[in-house]
Amino acid sequence: MADRPSEEPRPSPGDPGEGHSSSIPDEAWEKFVRDSERGISGSAPKEPSARARMVTERLRQQEARGEVPEGWRTGPAWQEREGRAARRRRLWAIIGVPVTIAVVVVALKPSLLPGDPFGTGGSETAATSQLPAETAAPTAPPSAADPETPTLDRPFAGSPALRWADGEAGIVLPKATPVGTLSEAQVEQALRQTRKLLVDANLDPATLRGERPETALGVIEPRQTDLLGFLNTALRTPDEKHDPLTMFSRLDPAETRLVGDVVKTRGRMTFKAGEHASVAVHADYTFVYPVVRTDGSTEVTRTIVRRVLDVELSDPTKYQVTPGKITVLRHDQEIGNSACDVYDGYLHPEFSTTEPTGAPPSGPTTDPYDRSQEIDVDPEEGCGAVSRV
Repeated sequence: MADRPSEEPRPSPGDPGEGHSSSIPDEAWEKFVRDSERGISGSAPKEPSARARMVTERLRQQEARGEVPEGWRTGPAWQEREGRAARRRRLWAIIGVPVTIAVVVVALKPSLLPGDPFGTGGSETAATSQLPAETAAPTAPPSAADPETPTLDRPFAGSPALRWADGEAGIVLPKATPVGTLSEAQVEQALRQTRKLLVDANLDPATLRGERPETALGVIEPRQTDLLGFLNTALRTPDEKHDPLTMFSRLDPAETRLVGDVVKTRGRMTFKAGEHASVAVHADYTFVYPVVRTDGSTEVTRTIVRRVLDVELSDPTKYQVTPGKITVLRHDQEIGNSACDVYDGYLHPEFSTTEPTGAPPSGPTTDPYDRSQEIDVDPEEGCGAVSRV
């Protein structure tokens, strides 16, 4: 063991330097010297023993004079480092707890993060993402949706239509090409006129409130006097033989109103060469209307209307037709969740909290969302029930 340096005289308790008296016991000095000589201390550099004795002597002298550098054993510098560490720990305690909670919540339900960043493809994300446009007839009805009750805030909850397009966005026109003697522009005109009829007849707010659908009537060939006469009579004085619902969707404003301003739409439009130097357009669309009673009730239900429309636009150089007008060859409809045998010109949705109106259903139960089947227009089957709304 190295020689211990000679000690400087220490102030006695009564000396003015009492506040600087050494608090370092002899055993600590001996350990410090041993560590310096052996070079095993992690905080002291490896030096010859003579160097260690010099350092020790200098430190003893500085301590005796009250000049020990801050941070050598204890002091403000060490306290400052500990203070910073404590602040970091407190910061983690403040931030870490909510972050930990958030991590747990996301782990339990990753769909809360936007965009599915983990690639989980969760059912909730899939359930709310919009379907691509329909380009061919479906081969099966839509899968069952979650059994949720529709509300004023979420009127399409629990419906396959939740993933359908909104309103006019669901009526996507195919790219026009020349057909027979008709140019691309004429085919495009036929497609646009068909779309205009569908939009005004089924989506326009004024039409839905029961007002006269002037735009839809205006695109029909004026020479179709029988059809126009039927529609005008049906709109003016509806009855069993003159029902405007065969072409137009209408709600009685005294009884029901649309929830929000969105009607869900799904379907497709195609075209081909017609028989009369024409382009024949086929349209097949389903419209879903969320409705509520106007008596202050908050119960939401839905009425589903599917329409199939066949029209043609003939070459005006070959036939006596009005340029730009379309001839309606067929208009069929299938209405789900509306009172049977009521012919006042309005849809009458059924609500679970009210007594049903009209005659009880006498036909088969069908799925109004099933677009994989053709519309059954057999009048003998009567008014049927729906399997879901």
